[in-house]
Amino acid sequence: MNWQIREDPLDSPAVLALLREHLNTLAPTAPAESRHALDISGLRAPDVTFWSVWDGAELAGFGALKELSPDHGEVKSMRTARAYLRQGVASAVLRHIIDEARRRGYTRLSLETGSMAFFAPAHQLYRSFGFTPCQAFGSYKPDPNSVFMTRAL
Repeated sequence: MNWQIREDPLDSPAVLALLREHLNTLAPTAPAESRHALDISGLRAPDVTFWSVWDGAELAGFGALKELSPDHGEVKSMRTARAYLRQGVASAVLRHIIDEARRRGYTRLSLETGSMAFFAPAHQLYRSFGFTPCQAFGSYKPDPNSVFMTRAL
């Protein structure tokens, strides 16, 4: 598909609705202290860049990149709209995030996701892009509800 991926100010009703759905879907997967998804204020932070993925006028998904240091970034808030599941949206936005991380000169890209079966498709996606398990990074602490992954760029 030919998705349009654009930096997004997080003000569109469609983006805000999908973000609410994202946070609400994650809420029952782990205790509050083990959920690390960013809310709207976190996604608007100066060290975070947020992109939305569009199919014409339809929102297909989103993803974000957080700068941890001048050479290390973190994948944040990957979400595909239900109508676009298994159509390549997540791969397109992850490829975009990796390309942007390289453009910025990062040498490492890491992520945190849940350890439950609910997150198995995400684990598979990240492995297919060369991410491998790692220790907790940044401000994260070891947590049985989290899977940490990283890849060199």
